[in-house]
Amino acid sequence: MTPKERMKAAMNLEEVDKTPLMCQMSIGHMLMQLKISPVEFWFDPIIFAEGLIELRNIYDFDGILISLYGHNPDWRNTVKKIYITEEAEIVEWKNGDKTFCLFNDLPYYQFAAQRIEVDYTKLTSVDLPVELNYIPVSQNLPFYINRDYKFDVINYIVKKVGSNYSIHGEITSPFDYLLDYIGLDNAMIALIDNPETCLMIISHFTTLIKQLALEMCGTGIDAIKISSPFAGSGFISPEDYKTFVLPFEKEIAQAVRSKNIHIYTHTCGAINDRLELMFEAGISGIECLDPPPLGNVELEDAVGRIGNKGFIKGNIDSVNLLLNSTEEEIVDDIKRRIKIGRTKRGFILSTACSIAPSVIRERIQLLRKIIDRPE
Repeated sequence: MTPKERMKAAMNLEEVDKTPLMCQMSIGHMLMQLKISPVEFWFDPIIFAEGLIELRNIYDFDGILISLYGHNPDWRNTVKKIYITEEAEIVEWKNGDKTFCLFNDLPYYQFAAQRIEVDYTKLTSVDLPVELNYIPVSQNLPFYINRDYKFDVINYIVKKVGSNYSIHGEITSPFDYLLDYIGLDNAMIALIDNPETCLMIISHFTTLIKQLALEMCGTGIDAIKISSPFAGSGFISPEDYKTFVLPFEKEIAQAVRSKNIHIYTHTCGAINDRLELMFEAGISGIECLDPPPLGNVELEDAVGRIGNKGFIKGNIDSVNLLLNSTEEEIVDDIKRRIKIGRTKRGFILSTACSIAPSVIRERIQLLRKIIDRPE
């Protein structure tokens, strides 16, 4: 099987010749491995795309996740100046904003003018954006989507390596856009005091995200990941999950699946109390399944409960295992996870969440060696 065929078979819950391997990497890990300018990697479409391809080659993954897209190829002409400190490359934009691109972590963004806090109690649908022009990477870190070059990075990677490797796009959960749009603190209060307003905002963003996802389906990708990190039990209850997350991710999932494209949900942390619930969205699979102590999912239990509902992508502990354990402990752990995962169809070996920045290259390269030589 080619890597692309192997990943497709796993996502289809079909037999594979060997366990597929595809990990998500933190931006910090990517930068530390590529030894590249963080500003250029973050903002330049070709440098970003080639970096993802190089990292796939380094680790021999069966696929590539493209989490950023919509890069402006003319970004350098919007820069006032770039200067370097010990910790970061700092971009000062012509509009006065600044981006601090760290050498070993996500950037952070500084607006020239203080952001006006949204008064969610007075919001109506006409106040909300009519176009989805950014990705809420993390709190106060937007990645702006240039509408004229929306999928150039995805198209570039699909054209260059998509015939042999599984290419995955990414969208962000409507629930995350709520948290970003009115602020995390406000959102936690609003979910209790103004649930109808929250539902109106989430529904509005669902329409925009679904449109983006359907457009993405036409690029030649094999799957789409829904990034939904705030939907675990550390933030909301199963009851709130059913109200504020499930129906909206379901609407998006159904639209994507109608195009015969796989879609899977990425939720960090503790999700043991909602494993089955997540699949009610009609998704093809789930990612992370953080094991203790990062989360509370034991792989053997998850395999038994999920069965043929969909594929599993996980669940290696990137911190306590890959960062802090011995090589012998890593080998034993990975072999055990592969053995458990292979008791069902649809298991893709991956770190539970992103590969931590400081995990050394050789420890990730162990994964392919273990798969290819399991005994």
